[in-house]
Amino acid sequence: MTTPMEPEIIQEIESTPEVVVAEVVAEASPVEATPAAATSSPRGGGARGSLRGRAPRAGGRGGRPPRERGEFEQVTIDARRVARVMAGGRRFNFSLVVVIGDKKGRVGVGLGKGVDTALAIDKATRDAKKHLFTVPRTASGSIPHQVSMKYSSSTVEIIPSKGRGLVAGSAVRTVLDLAGVTDVVTKIHSRSKNKLTMARATVAALKKLRSA
Repeated sequence: MTTPMEPEIIQEIESTPEVVVAEVVAEASPVEATPAAATSSPRGGGARGSLRGRAPRAGGRGGRPPRERGEFEQVTIDARRVARVMAGGRRFNFSLVVVIGDKKGRVGVGLGKGVDTALAIDKATRDAKKHLFTVPRTASGSIPHQVSMKYSSSTVEIIPSKGRGLVAGSAVRTVLDLAGVTDVVTKIHSRSKNKLTMARATVAALKKLRSA
């Protein structure tokens, strides 16, 4: 809606050229100019440009701090599902053997049982932390002397061998690797394939070591 012009302005318009008329009309009824970015639709190029130039969200992936690594490394060497026959049917439990170590001489073996794997792993990890011990090692990461130990039906022999690296298999290798032991050769004198007894035999053998 335009504002009514005063009589003096109208008389001046009638006696002025076309260019001057346009200037007088603009002074009599000013119209506010809107910027192009405000009149453009959200789908226009101006809106897209503003969205592209904005800063990333604080809670986005770019601002997420890196996950801290734990003190010990954890390896599950055996997992079994045990079934019990009850009056209402069969009930299943899980039994897991976990080995933890920092590869700097500390190692532990734990056993955990639960109705699901997450609970069993949690129990096994806590049990392994309760049984942590430090393995005496030489400057090269080997063991001071030869040692042999029997646990249940498994017998494990560990022999130092300079420059050979870690020569072992099954659960014995996992325990020695997480303990940070190198340059040894191992022998398993057993027909049993039970990884829990092999791991505990290895732990018992390492506990017999004496510092040089």
